[in-house]
Amino acid sequence: MCIAVFLWQAHSTYQLYLLHNRDEYHERPADPLRWWDDRGILGGRDGQAGGTWLACSRSGRVAFVTNVREVEKLDQPRSRGDLPVRFLESKQSPYEFADEVLKELHQYNGFNLIVANVVAKTMLFITNRPAQGGVYVSEVSPGIHVLSNASLNTPWPKAQLLRRGFEELIMEGKDRGEIPDMNLALELLTNRTKDGENLPGVLAPEWEYMLSSPFVEAETSSGLYGTRSMSALCVRTDGEVNFHEKCLDDGEWKEHHVSYKIESNV
Repeated sequence: MCIAVFLWQAHSTYQLYLLHNRDEYHERPADPLRWWDDRGILGGRDGQAGGTWLACSRSGRVAFVTNVREVEKLDQPRSRGDLPVRFLESKQSPYEFADEVLKELHQYNGFNLIVANVVAKTMLFITNRPAQGGVYVSEVSPGIHVLSNASLNTPWPKAQLLRRGFEELIMEGKDRGEIPDMNLALELLTNRTKDGENLPGVLAPEWEYMLSSPFVEAETSSGLYGTRSMSALCVRTDGEVNFHEKCLDDGEWKEHHVSYKIESNV
């Protein structure tokens, strides 16, 4: 179901510093972090539907998606993982892309989508399951935000736990204009602390409990389910991008790292 915490336009060194966990059934095929041939997209890729959970582009675009926790599902929904890909390959502004997606919201199961143009310093939150009284599209303000399987910054225990840890890391290096090493930051995503007292109450209690930690490990009747990849994506103010991923491959955790410079004329 995925969870992410990120710093946006609120640091002297980094425009964006993002940590992201992807949760999925272990048997579902996926490719690790890499460039997608000549498409200018960098990220992991779902081997079943062809989309992605988190990716970026040479032109300074970033997009990621999480599911919304819900019981009822569509019979033949469109793939939510295709949404980030469409944004990264388009020439549209985040607002233009949001206008397009708004016409299709009913074709997807519940999703939360973040799209950003780092060069233009614009980031939007798009969802087809807004919180009560909420909106479908909103601009993300500078600061620290967390996104799990409800609306942006919904204070679920696992989200609050991840946010507190991230804030502490940010504060440690703030005076020096630094953020700790990526591997140190990624350790936050390995937190297996569960909360059995403050569950959202959407699914059965046993499922809610298994999903209540930032790092998920669960044995189900359909097979192993849980965190398949942990990612750190950082965009410096000078346009340097560093993307580091730890992913589960045949039962072993493997690391991949790619660095590049944003080409704003792409």
